[in-house]
Order: sequence, then C-alpha cells, then structure tokens
Amino acid sequence: MSLKLPEGMQINAPLQPRFDEILTPDALALVARLHRAFEPRRQELLKARVERQKRIDAGELPDFLPETKAIREGDWKVAPLPKALENRRVEITGPVERKMIINAYNSGADSYMTDFEDSNSPNWSNQIQGQVNLYDAIRRQISFTNEKGKEYKLNDKIATLQIRPRGWHLDEKHVLVDGKRVSGGIFDFALVFFHNAKEQIARGAGPFYYLPKMESHLEARLWNDIFVMAQEHIGLPKGTIKATVLVETILATFEMEEILYELRDHSAGLNAGRWDYIFSCIKKFKRNTDFCLANRAAITMEVPFMRAYALALVKACHKRGAPAMGGMSALIPIKNDEAANEKAMAGIRNDKARDARDGFDGGWVAHPGLVSLAQEEFQKVLGDRPNQWDKQRDDTFGPKDWMNFQPEQPITETGVRNNINVGIHYLGSWLSGNGCVPIHNLMEDAATAEISRSQIWQWVVSPKGKLDDGRKVDAAMVRAIIPEELAKVKATVTAGGEDTATYDQAAKIFEEMSLSDNFPEFLTLPLYEAMA
Repeated sequence: MSLKLPEGMQINAPLQPRFDEILTPDALALVARLHRAFEPRRQELLKARVERQKRIDAGELPDFLPETKAIREGDWKVAPLPKALENRRVEITGPVERKMIINAYNSGADSYMTDFEDSNSPNWSNQIQGQVNLYDAIRRQISFTNEKGKEYKLNDKIATLQIRPRGWHLDEKHVLVDGKRVSGGIFDFALVFFHNAKEQIARGAGPFYYLPKMESHLEARLWNDIFVMAQEHIGLPKGTIKATVLVETILATFEMEEILYELRDHSAGLNAGRWDYIFSCIKKFKRNTDFCLANRAAITMEVPFMRAYALALVKACHKRGAPAMGGMSALIPIKNDEAANEKAMAGIRNDKARDARDGFDGGWVAHPGLVSLAQEEFQKVLGDRPNQWDKQRDDTFGPKDWMNFQPEQPITETGVRNNINVGIHYLGSWLSGNGCVPIHNLMEDAATAEISRSQIWQWVVSPKGKLDDGRKVDAAMVRAIIPEELAKVKATVTAGGEDTATYDQAAKIFEEMSLSDNFPEFLTLPLYEAMA
C-alpha cells in the first residue's frame, strides 16, 4: 500500500488496512495547509508558556489581564447553539477504540466525547484506526465482534458525538511537512473534520469538538482561526463548528471569559476538567516550596480552591449564554463487592447533585453504568429545561480564591504508595497502547497519572512534604517503595491475563520523572518519544 502525499509531506509509519481511506491526498492537503498557516503561531504560544513559567518560578503570580478588561466588562454573548447541543445533562467519555465507541454511543448519555487525547495512548495505530472507527460510526456502519463471538452494533438512539483532538503541546511525530512535525491537534482535527463534517451536518449533529489543555485566550484564538480556515476549505459557513473548551489549567481560569470571546462564533461553553486542573496547580507553582497538597483523595471538589474554580466557571458561562459542563468523577461501578459499589454510587450521586445545584448544565461520567444515576440528579434540578442559564451566579472570585491551595494534610504512606502504584500501572498500560485504565476502582487516564507523579515530586521537594507520622518524604523513601509497588502491579496485571513487559520500563520512567531536579512538563512527552 502506498500513499500519494502532498508536496513537502512525509509519513514515517506503517500503513495498515484502511489507513489509505483516511490518509487521502485531499485530507492530507488540509493538514498541510493548516500546518503551514498556523505552526509558527503554535510554536510562539508554546514558547510563551515557557517564558511565563519562568516568571512564575521567579515569584510572579497570575492575575486578570488588564489588556482584556473591556472584554470582561463588555455586553456580549456566544453565538446560539444548534439543537443537537441544547441538552447535555450527561456526557460520557472514552478513547477512539471500536467497542468503546459503540458502547458509549449506546450508553443513554446525551453526548459522547470521543478522545484522541488523555484517555488514548497516541501510538500511530491507535490514532489512525481511531479515525477509521469514527468514519464508520458517524455513518452508522460500525460493528465489533469480540473473541467470544459477542457482536456490538449501534442502537437506533445514540449520543451526540463530540471529538477531542490532542493538545497544543503534542506533536504527531510520524508526519512531517517541510521537514517539521505537524501538531497532533491539527492532525487529529483536520482528518476527522475533512472526512466527516458534511456527513455529520447531514445527519443533524456536528461537527462538534472538545479542546484541551489551553493556558490563554491567545491559544483559543489559534483554534478559532483554524476553524475559520478549515470551514472555508471545504465550503462550510463560519460558525458551523462548535467547540467546548476544557478549563484544565489554572492560568486559563483567569481568562475564561476571554476564551469564550475568542471562540464566540464557535463556542459550546466550558468544562471543568478537574484532574488536569489539580496537576496544573502543582506544576505552575512547583518552585513555591511552601505549597504542598495533601493526599490525592483529599483534593475533592469541595476544597476551597477547587470549589472557587468550579463556581467561577458557571458564572462565566451563564453570563455569556454558554453551557457550563461539570467534570469527571473517577469512580466507576464495582463488581462483586456490594458495599463498596454502594459507596462508589453514593459518591457519584453526590458529585452530580452538587454540580446540578451549583448551576452546571451537565456533567461527565466514565462508565455507561453511571449514566442513569447522573441523569436523575440533573433531572431533579433542571426538570424539563435544557440548561440553567437563568441561574446567574453573583459570587466574586479572583487570585486569592483560586490559589488558596488547601488542604496540606494528611499526607500518608498509603497516599505515597497509591500514587506510585497508580503511576506505574497507568504508564505500563499506556506504553502497551491502552490509555484508559480502571485501577483500584477508579478510571485513570493521563491526567490522574500526572497528579500521581507530580504529587510525589512535590512531597519530595517541599519542606511540608511530611507523612502524618513525621517522616519526610524523600528520594530514598520513594526508591524503596517503587519496587514493592511494581511487584503488586505486576501481580495484578498477571492475574488479569495481561503481559507485564512494559511495567519495568514504566517504573523506571516514573522514578526518573518523580525525582528529577527539573520538573518534566508533561509525562506524555518523553513517553511518546519512547513509543513506536
């Protein structure tokens, strides 16, 4: 199998069956056009992230931007939503794997965010096979038969599809234009948009997207300009695309209204991406040794800095006529333990009930078994209304609220061990091609793995990183625990019938990243370079 590539493009990866249906000359021409038009700006924005991090490391604290005050104080709304996005009480998420797509579509959720990013291990096969899977799913011609002969097909009624491309920091290393790697996000978006946008419109639902990991309104402006060019390229009116931005970084919290404004013709609101947000807080203020968070389990949506962030998001969205989407509780159904399952379900119910009361218009779940429970909680508050935009919050939030990083205790040996165990387990699974992993009755993805390794790093570096029994968390403690937890992970994986080949490498990478003098920006960056 060979491809006809646009001038100046190289693809350095094997072609599997049907990949040529996705990597067509016309689709790749859009990738090349968007790359040439916008790659310089992407690099400038990534450089700006580095420069701003240096200033924060030196003691600068974020605040509202004076140059965008007129936007925050202006009288404007985002463009009206299409009917398919009016009701989003429950959204389910998952990677672009074939069976997962069918189950998520059939889950009963209002919307399904299919993921090329944090819940997907971005090896070449996963990325392009994911495009094939979505091509089939959008045309309702997808099916899957497992090794036991069970067949999966789409129901008559399915969820509305939204698609998450990779974030600005990630490249697609297998595709070069003019000798330079293309953006993973542009690559994912351009292919799925080119092949499917008009088909989605004909079927009444799309093209809709989720945008991850942004740190500023200028990064949102870049996406908006890409949307404008892509729509023009295939002959669609400006504003056809709708996109929800995940507020997953603490810096984006200071620019939520500006982000909505930049995408106002294409905006479908904001989502409180809680797990990446916690990771972002640790990462951005990593050189402040007085800042030290407690065990991951203690950092709930009820703690002050997380609650302020969530309520501020609702306020910003409803002020501008945009949906406010609640984030993901990592809890999942627990088989064969009725008491533990009841406790998990109570946690999910409490999470969605709080979001609904606070004014969120919907929220995320990680498993089909949670859809009806979440629906019930939003139904109690919303009734027959599609949203809660009439609920305008008058709270005032700012830097003191968003940087009130509590609690600092407890930090326990159990917490240290759990972070190490989860980190090794997830990284080992990611390296073998699976980016969405149930571990200890929680659904883990790259964001929760980032919390695991960043907390270990913070506890080692900060003078406040002490266990409840007085011991200081240090490199020697971490190095002693890693082989013990690696053995537990291998035993668990072996019991599940899986190969353990990648887990020794995962433990080595986890140790290096957790104990490095220089905090690695994203664990997925070196991991991606290590994979085929």
